[in-house]
Amino acid sequence: MYKRIADLSITKTESIFLWGPRQTGKSTLLKQLFPEATWYDLLQNDLFIRLVRDPSLLRQETRALFPDSSLIIIDEIQKVPDLLDEVHWLIENRRLKFILCGSSARKLKRHHGNLLGGRAVRIEMHPLVSREIPDFSLEKALNAGLLPRHYRAEDHKPLIRSYVADYLKEEIATEALTRNIQAFSRFLEVAALSNGEIINYSNIARECAVSPPTVKEYFSIAQDTLIGTMLPAFVRRAKRRVVQAPKFYLFDVGVTAELTRRGNVEPGSELFGKTFEHFMYLEILAHSHYSGLYYPLSYWRTTSQFEVDLVLGDGEVAVEFKTTSLAHDGHLKGLREFKVEFNPGQAILVSHDPKPRITDDGIAVMPWRLFLEKLWGGAIFTRTQ
Repeated sequence: MYKRIADLSITKTESIFLWGPRQTGKSTLLKQLFPEATWYDLLQNDLFIRLVRDPSLLRQETRALFPDSSLIIIDEIQKVPDLLDEVHWLIENRRLKFILCGSSARKLKRHHGNLLGGRAVRIEMHPLVSREIPDFSLEKALNAGLLPRHYRAEDHKPLIRSYVADYLKEEIATEALTRNIQAFSRFLEVAALSNGEIINYSNIARECAVSPPTVKEYFSIAQDTLIGTMLPAFVRRAKRRVVQAPKFYLFDVGVTAELTRRGNVEPGSELFGKTFEHFMYLEILAHSHYSGLYYPLSYWRTTSQFEVDLVLGDGEVAVEFKTTSLAHDGHLKGLREFKVEFNPGQAILVSHDPKPRITDDGIAVMPWRLFLEKLWGGAIFTRTQ
């Protein structure tokens, strides 16, 4: 059992949407935190059919609740968008609180579902992060990924294989998010192969045998179903020419491995470096949300090939990731150029060096474990920066 970081204490006063990819642990967390809540699980077929036919049953059934049973959890809310009109009415007129849980808001948006006009706070659940795992193993995380069931499994490969197939069937086919399942499946494979790279819509369209506008729509589907995020370019006050196209990252390193059909991630390999960067991005993205700071993330690359892997906030922190155990000047070029142009509060090279140090020009070389301790301890990005 993992102690999750996601803070749901706001449910004492507010209703929430709790979004997250399948198997990130949303339902498990809710059952731990709110064992007395009234629960509607729309994966139960009989309940699903009953509420699809008559959403007003929700309003009628809540009249029978005791006064102290005012928290109602609806799991897989995207399956019955019309329930949201009833939820809206119950929040406004009976002051009930709801946790509306799901893996995709796309169906709600497409069917003009009532997103409650700000009456429910959006919270996103991520796969596991290092701070939630006792005796965290980087090598295990890079190979198995960080969905709870996969990380703790002795043999994660069949579980991830099944997960990818089920995700395509349930999230894409069942929800009818696209009619061409074969093309979308190929798109996910191509997107995984270019994970963490700058997006070239025309090249991906050619690989998938679809048009560039269709590829853009597929990326939109991936974001709405929370299986990927865009990382924009940092372009503030650019004094030199910079690359402006975004990058794309899938939500889990294990799922990425399955889509690319790659082998084990071995320390010292090029694949280890790419997967390590992916893992660190996901940790920082989760921290941005779980900390409540919601600082933006971006990357910086000039046309002359100077690059910083991640820029936090509006340039307050610049971070580069390397798997070397002895960082040298060649690893610091991008950070140094960024410091000259933007003067960030912190410039950090995260590496496998055994001990932290600070260069003469103020760049912190930090072992990855120490960086993660400082990140989750609130010492990397703060509200005062």
